Amino acid sequence: MTGHTTARQRLTAELLDALRTDGGVRVVTGEPGCGRSTFLHHAARLFRAGPVRHVRADRAHELDDALRTATASRPLLLCVDDADLWDAPSRAALARAAARIRETGVRATLLLTVAGHRPPPPELSDLPVLRLGPLTPAEAAPLIREHADSSVAPAVREELITEAEGNPALLLALVRRLSPARLSGRRALPRPLVDGEVLADVAGDRLPDDPGGLLLTTAAAARATGEEDADADLVLRACRAATDAPLPDLLTRGEGRLRFRSALMARAVYALAAPEHRRAAHLALAEAAREAEDILPLLHRSWAVPGPALAASLASAATDPASTTPPALRRTALIRAAELTPDGAERARRHLAAAEQTLLAGGVADALRLLDQARGPSAPTPVRGGAELLRGAVLLADGPVEDARESFLLAADLLPPPAAARATLGAADAAWSAGDPASCLSALAPTRTPPTLPLAQACVRVPQEPASPDEHPRRGGVARVGATAPRTAGVAPVGDVSRDHRDGLRAVLLARFDLAAAPLRRVVENGLHGTDPDRLLRSAAAALMLGDVTSARRAGARALAAARTHSSAALEPRALEYLAYAELRAGRHQLARTHAEEGLRTAERTGQRNTAAHHHAVLALAASIEGEADLVTEHAEAALRTARQHGLAQAETLAHWAAARADLGAGRPREAAQRLGPLVRPGPRRGHFAVWMLAVPCFVEAAASAGRPQHAAAVVEDFTLWAACGADPQAPSQLLRCRALLAAPDTADELYLRALDQHDDTAGDFERARTELLYGKWLRRRRRLREARTRLEEARLGFERCGARLWAQQAAAELRAGGAAPTAAPAASSGAGDLARLTPQQLRIARYVAEGATNREVALSLSVSTRTVDYHLRNVFATLGLRSRVELVRLVEQEEKTGARL
Repeated sequence: MTGHTTARQRLTAELLDALRTDGGVRVVTGEPGCGRSTFLHHAARLFRAGPVRHVRADRAHELDDALRTATASRPLLLCVDDADLWDAPSRAALARAAARIRETGVRATLLLTVAGHRPPPPELSDLPVLRLGPLTPAEAAPLIREHADSSVAPAVREELITEAEGNPALLLALVRRLSPARLSGRRALPRPLVDGEVLADVAGDRLPDDPGGLLLTTAAAARATGEEDADADLVLRACRAATDAPLPDLLTRGEGRLRFRSALMARAVYALAAPEHRRAAHLALAEAAREAEDILPLLHRSWAVPGPALAASLASAATDPASTTPPALRRTALIRAAELTPDGAERARRHLAAAEQTLLAGGVADALRLLDQARGPSAPTPVRGGAELLRGAVLLADGPVEDARESFLLAADLLPPPAAARATLGAADAAWSAGDPASCLSALAPTRTPPTLPLAQACVRVPQEPASPDEHPRRGGVARVGATAPRTAGVAPVGDVSRDHRDGLRAVLLARFDLAAAPLRRVVENGLHGTDPDRLLRSAAAALMLGDVTSARRAGARALAAARTHSSAALEPRALEYLAYAELRAGRHQLARTHAEEGLRTAERTGQRNTAAHHHAVLALAASIEGEADLVTEHAEAALRTARQHGLAQAETLAHWAAARADLGAGRPREAAQRLGPLVRPGPRRGHFAVWMLAVPCFVEAAASAGRPQHAAAVVEDFTLWAACGADPQAPSQLLRCRALLAAPDTADELYLRALDQHDDTAGDFERARTELLYGKWLRRRRRLREARTRLEEARLGFERCGARLWAQQAAAELRAGGAAPTAAPAASSGAGDLARLTPQQLRIARYVAEGATNREVALSLSVSTRTVDYHLRNVFATLGLRSRVELVRLVEQEEKTGARL
């Protein structure tokens, strides 16, 4: 069964379930080739409650008789395909049947399909709609495997998925077009891959006449900008049409923009037009766009009257640093300039410049294809070096990081000194992500020679005995470095920032944190004083190395704003990654989760799987605090899949830590210790050198709770060095807690109290509550029940404040074991009391569902699978004693009226 079929069947089953309590009627729509008829077929197969009837236009008069057969024990499913093609009287009969189902409670379900590339018929326009969206890459890949006659190379599969834009029919048309040699990658793909012939096969018979040229001109205008819509005034001027002229059915207008109802139809209109008509449309747009930015009229003129002179003008306008043109439009201009350039060396330069703009616009796969054209034998050495530099940056965001490191090192050999410095810093970033400190130091060294073996070993494991009294604050930096990798997103900044970051990072890796502070502080300050998003990302990374969470959050927030201002889509998920890590370090887990959910969506949209893996790891860590075991598993497994494929040691370590912390929160210390032991103890399986120390407090707690405190003694000594460096405000109190867990009874009491005093100087309810819980357990076992109850109640309240449900339950269980019932918070109303019983994730899902979102829409909003949403929604209904979505809506509305928080 294909992924496409499985996904559509899940969506169909979800819809049928919702329709039982949601009016019983839905109009299913979507662009040509999206699978409306297949969806209806799945609905008929999945409907088990009663009979299914497929109704044709010539049988519309039988609808009333059919509805009379529906009973409570034998509900009816009515299926109507292509209802928009029925005549007006038959559609009116459909509308009456729909009204009867919705208003009288007839036990029947009515599913209609209508085309989505034109307005719905007026008789059906008021009915609720389900629009079938494009396939995701995960849904499209199995569809290719099932219908290809031979093996498909991964690169070919990814290009097919990209070019099809999620349209199943177009995807299958492309697969049928290609020979086995081309599918396997042995022969080059045809260019363009999606041409008029393929589009005519999928949508050609649906194209209307275009006597005024409005459709073609709109398609040409959107093609130039790379956007989904076009400036309505520009198009109407080019067509010399009145502003109030009626629009063709394929178009819609809103907020001064013209847009095709179907992206597929827009492509078909342009591809199937006669070449002379396309040239005329672009020439008219060039004339109408004279007052716009120089690049737009030049671009249209290049399609109307192509020539080398226009190529030079286009390239100059697209590379003008003073221009505010967004990267997507610069990319289009540079690609067009390269197409019109006869000289091979100059063409390679323009392909390289286009690849850089493509990456900024968020097109990772497209950037790699352009780089392949920029690395040809005719390319000059600096161009090949620049292509390797950018290729390293692309692979760092979406590919094996070892390959990224090799590309960076090759670039360093090909480029002159200033650019070579960027490349070596990129190689260090790649080695960092791979968890290879020796290679990281080698890249950062002035001569890039491998370090000696003792130095490499020192970077991996902190010595247990310092060589001198002042070595403690330096050694801690080896394990710290921010809990996030300072990875490049594009081309690293030049000048002092690059040198300072290199010197600071090298000092940290050499365990000389005292020498690292000054250059890293300069990186932080220089970044915060500017608006360049890449420098701001470096600033955030340096701040995290220093343990300056406040500056890291400021730099991350400014980098995000700058990336959006400059339309640098590729940098948005990176900025959100730094924000998420900074919030985690500050103990604000729910804020970290919010940033990571948005970052995951943007990373997936821009094709940055490595960045997405880091966001999955953050979400797993946040879920491990909130006690959402299924979410921990889902996000940890997603992070691990990419981490193992691409060598992301840091994301892998974070994911394992999240899973272990979830075990600890669920009261499974033995399992947590087994997971964490290899990560934090010396040996070949120790986790990423910048992360493993952060997991030490969890391991100590797990080992002590599992009755194996002797396993944790050595790592506590390592953690002592880490806490002494001052880079992590939580570490001193965590260290005292760890020592209390391993101490004799006569000293543990004082250590717990000192740990709580240290917590007073830091933010974050979760860590303090953990210390209160462990101290309360220790007191209860020594029969100091009154003191234990105070500590345990404080722990329970602290866990509740930060949403750590399972941890709060542990504290409540300890209170009951000590003979005290936990104090219940008063509910504002019966509804508030009910909703307070939900977990944080259940509350989020309940809110989305109450707002009318489908399970699929909820999954997309929360960056989880629909299976997870299904699971949580069933638990919501069971916990609240509800039977339908309608009841959930009423409960939430009542909650809002009383002013309580959902």
